[in-house]
Amino acid sequence: MFKVSKEFSFDMAHLLDGHDGKCQNLHGHTYKLQVEVQGELHASGAKKGMVIDFSDLKQIVKEQILTPMDHAFIYDETSERESQIARLLQDLNSKTFAMPTRTTAEEMARFIFQRLSEHLPISAIRLWETPTSFCEYRED
Repeated sequence: MFKVSKEFSFDMAHLLDGHDGKCQNLHGHTYKLQVEVQGELHASGAKKGMVIDFSDLKQIVKEQILTPMDHAFIYDETSERESQIARLLQDLNSKTFAMPTRTTAEEMARFIFQRLSEHLPISAIRLWETPTSFCEYRED
């Protein structure tokens, strides 16, 4: 079994409604995302010797994660306060992205894993919220 990874970067704004620290305020991060996939090598054809073509991996992550989430206000659609901010931003033609959970690094890593696993053999997601703080999610 082989594992290969590709890293990406994207920017988003969020807040954590009800948090007891400064993250209760609107702020942004430059996230680093590492997507790890696993599998056996293709035995023949154009992809022979590869688990996945890195350009195919890049395209799927771009479509499913980067395009909808980069430079967006990401919000917890179950929070009335965050949803109200999102509606205001939408009225001002600003990009938003709703999640069904709180927008912590942990919940975002799980969300990204589950969303990408519909398209890729994901083995792990690592999401850096800052250069020194990251979350890893895997389902094993």
